[in-house]
Amino acid sequence: MKIICVGRNYVEHAKELNNKAPKDPVLFLKPDTAILLKKQPFFIPEFSNNVHHEVEILVKINRIGKHIDQKFAHKYYDEIGLGIDFTARDLQSQLKEKGLPWEKAKAFDGSAVIGNFVSKAKFANVNDINFSLKRNTETVQRGNTALMLWKIDTLIEYISKYFTLKIGDVIFTGTPSGVGKVFSDDILNGFLEEEEMFSIKVK
Repeated sequence: MKIICVGRNYVEHAKELNNKAPKDPVLFLKPDTAILLKKQPFFIPEFSNNVHHEVEILVKINRIGKHIDQKFAHKYYDEIGLGIDFTARDLQSQLKEKGLPWEKAKAFDGSAVIGNFVSKAKFANVNDINFSLKRNTETVQRGNTALMLWKIDTLIEYISKYFTLKIGDVIFTGTPSGVGKVFSDDILNGFLEEEEMFSIKVK
């Protein structure tokens, strides 16, 4: 499996990091070694002093596809999930300044939290799903898929131009505003509507 991530898909998040809204989706990959194992804590890596949480809606691909037309994209997933794209923000800033790839800051071991998935049939409209992240019981991020610059089906069409999508691949669709630093002993809880999808301890 592979993890395809979308950057700057929410205007307010782009603004909070002083980035311009892009003309096309920003894509990057995480390897399967980035997946945080179930029931394991997230360990802040020794190479960063400023790791940020980024809660995101996830889409799990259920069939092989290439050059998928947007009108058929809904057939390529039947589950929606929630996760975290942990980002070493200090390292990312250094890499961006030099015009270098972000992978060291985005794709390190344990940087991808993949929570539970639920049937997309639970939602009347996948383009109107509320989600949120609590840090130590305080809500720090709120989002709705209606605020995406590129909606899920549009992303599938775009991504499949460059990468063949395979069964089990996961798309991280971007994070809303409110990203922030995590600290040792933090507890992070992610919610899709009112349902808890993951609970992570930071060490």
